[in-house]
Order: sequence, then C-alpha cells, then structure tokens
Amino acid sequence: MRILVANANTTEAITARCADAARAAAGAGTEIVPGTPRFGPAVISSGLENAIAAHGLLDLLAGHAGQVDAVVLAVSLDTALQAARQLMPCPVVGMTEAACLTACMLGNRFGLVTFGHTESYRQLIEGYGLSARLSGLVGVDSTPQRALTDPEGALRAVAEGVAELVAGGADSVVLGGAALAGMEPSLRQASPVPLLDGMICGVRMAEALVALAPPKPRHGPMAPVRGRESAGLSPALAALLRGGS
Repeated sequence: MRILVANANTTEAITARCADAARAAAGAGTEIVPGTPRFGPAVISSGLENAIAAHGLLDLLAGHAGQVDAVVLAVSLDTALQAARQLMPCPVVGMTEAACLTACMLGNRFGLVTFGHTESYRQLIEGYGLSARLSGLVGVDSTPQRALTDPEGALRAVAEGVAELVAGGADSVVLGGAALAGMEPSLRQASPVPLLDGMICGVRMAEALVALAPPKPRHGPMAPVRGRESAGLSPALAALLRGGS
C-alpha cells in the first residue's frame, strides 16, 4: 500500500515532519510517499494563502493520481479536501477531520490546541458538523517556524494549552497543525486525556479505507468531472479535468 502524505505549503521541513509521523503510524507493508507542492505559500496562515495553496495541492495530487492507494492531507486546515476527493481515484483523508472524528469516538467533547489564531479551526469544525462536540479551542503563542527552531519551547506551550483545555472539560485534545505532528509521544505522560495527532489518525484511517475498497462515486459531488477544458494548468491536472489520466 502506498499513501501520499501531501503537504499544502512549500516548507519541506513540515513535509518531512509529517512524513516521519506518518511512517511511525503506518502498518507493515505501507509505504509513505511525501509530497510538497511546486508552488504556493511557505506556510498557510490566512484565508488568502489557503485559497492559493488549494491550487498547489491539487496540482501535486494530480501528479500522483493512479500511483498511490490513498492520500493524507498534511495540512491542518484540510485544504481543498472536498475537491481532492473529487479529483483523486483513491480515498483522501484530511488530518484534522480524521483527528476530530477519532476524538468523537473517545468521549463526549474534545478540544483543539494549535499555534496562533483559532477561528479557522472553529469554522472548519463547524463545517464538519461537530461544533456541539467541541469543548474549546486554544491558540498558543508559537508558530510553525518557531516550532522547527525551538521544539522544546513549542512543546511547553502546547502542554500548557492542553492543560487549559482539560480544565475546560475536554475528554481528548486534538493537536491541530502539521507542525505539531510527532509531538504526541513527548506530551502523552503529562496529559490526563488522550492526545490525537492528525497524521497518526489520518494514516490509520487511510489504511482502513483502502482495506474497505470503496468504489469511486459515479454520481453526486464526489463523482469525477469529465470533458472539462482548461488553460495554463499542469498536464496532469488538465488531463484529470478532461477525464483522462
């Protein structure tokens, strides 16, 4: 089984961190294929950058269509998730959706800790229909870039955020952000509730979906498009819009 771990920003260090977390979670016989877009924002930190990143991500995925068995989006805003599911012939899993759905199976309410602002996550979780299960959101004073240069400081900040969410009634806590991938083992002992790494949840859900072997929808919003012309797109992406490969 081959799973593409697809970053939506162009920071290779974040791709590598997510790929390492994915390999640690993957079962025997699963190959993790890391992917970074060839264009787009270095780090997604605004709605505008997220919209730009969607094109770069879909371009990346198109280049792997038919070559992987599943995709895990290594981007905490699950950038272009629905479009990716329509585009690709295989299952596509968003890391934050996977972690939030897992949290719903572990308790009544979950919290989410991330770096910086939280409103985008509130909107994302609302879009998944899970607002009633959300106990709270905490944005700690750190950034993805700082987490790469000062991992110990980032761990301390995230641990404080976890403690705040637990005090607010969270039965589990989602580690929201690709830059938080791989932190869970270091935080586990100090946390009184389960901590959910989106890459771990995403890879294991992707493996389960491959094993279920669901057919590609032929009708509805997830059905592939056919006969669509375009201009300026990569050959691979243009071919998928036309209905080719």
